[in-house]
Amino acid sequence: MGIKNFRAARSKNGNEEKGSILVSDHMSKKLITFHPEQSILEVMEVFIKNGISGGPVLDDNNMLVGIISEADCMKQISESRYFNMPILDKTVEKFMTKNVEVIPHNLNIFDAASQFYNSNRRRLPVEKNGIIVGQISRKDVVRAALALSAKEKK
Repeated sequence: MGIKNFRAARSKNGNEEKGSILVSDHMSKKLITFHPEQSILEVMEVFIKNGISGGPVLDDNNMLVGIISEADCMKQISESRYFNMPILDKTVEKFMTKNVEVIPHNLNIFDAASQFYNSNRRRLPVEKNGIIVGQISRKDVVRAALALSAKEKK
């Protein structure tokens, strides 16, 4: 049995084609973002309305300051029951994850898969020159791998 090659197709001159193996080719570009001063209740409503489970938190200068997720909201829901307090007056800033991993736009999906595997993240903001240009999820990486597999079979 031969060893299967997991490298991308190469052009005739020997250079690797960048084709569709980069994070930037598979990331979501139309992001729903949040602000640190938004209420957790509003975030939950946006999650449900848009069928998402999290998103980047940007400050007034559109700089990444955190990530807010359903898990962060679960913490708020749990605490509000425990302390018998309403959810309404809590802001994103209090519950967001502040130490945010980012992924470069020009990373290949194989290295992105490795980064996801080694972290406990479900989604990562994509950065280009210090600016958030998108977001990639584990599911996006799996889709990319399937697409590459289909191309290789042809």
